[in-house]
Amino acid sequence: MIRVVIADDEAPARLKLTRWFGMQADVLVVGEAADGLAAVQALDSQRPDLLLLDIRMPGLSGIELAAQLDPAIAPLLVFITAYDEYAVTAFELAALDYLLKPFDNARLAKMLDRVRARLRSGASAESAVHVENAVQVAQRLQQARGPLTRLVVPAGEHLQVIAVDAIDWIESDDNYVHLHLAQKRHTLRRPLQELLAQLDPDRFVRIHKSVAVNISAIATLEPLFKGDHEVTLHSGKVLRLSRRFKAGLFTRLGRTVPLAP
Repeated sequence: MIRVVIADDEAPARLKLTRWFGMQADVLVVGEAADGLAAVQALDSQRPDLLLLDIRMPGLSGIELAAQLDPAIAPLLVFITAYDEYAVTAFELAALDYLLKPFDNARLAKMLDRVRARLRSGASAESAVHVENAVQVAQRLQQARGPLTRLVVPAGEHLQVIAVDAIDWIESDDNYVHLHLAQKRHTLRRPLQELLAQLDPDRFVRIHKSVAVNISAIATLEPLFKGDHEVTLHSGKVLRLSRRFKAGLFTRLGRTVPLAP
């Protein structure tokens, strides 16, 4: 049985897809979502084989959502769009398929045939490449639109969307990052370098091999020895700026790098 989640902010589109899938003997719709956060929650709780993902949704767009998926556990992706501006050709090459609104039953049947064929191939290298490429395409499209301004993070048994600007500093922990806000900490399964590539480089800068900081959170900088500095945030948190990353920080602060004491 192919387990499907449908994420589209237009109720008629969800209804049409649900009814059509309901006539397929090997398909079960296990979740629906009208916005990006609800889609993430459905993915987390239902673990579908297939996600039909609308590009434009409130709260968190389909592009933002797809750009944050982990290719290792992401389902097959079929993008839904009414806009050619979202590089439909790229979707066709990298995603399993796309649906351009308005779509008819014949187009849905073609899409489902592709899904069945891909799932029959099992966890093959081809399937892994599909998921990775689909996520990578979403990441490139998101970068073209600008840095991420929101992140989906786990909060206990639930998920929530946080504003990127609310993050004071980011701490690397192997393939995870800890996002430190004023009073909270969230953990994401994502390497620091990968996350920084999706954030505004003029706002978030690496100050240590395992630490990046939101420039607006910096209160003071004090020189230490051998070119290192002590970075104090408005929250009172004290971090170390290593000599290796000093130039990058001071460049973004619009200042010349001071001579090491």
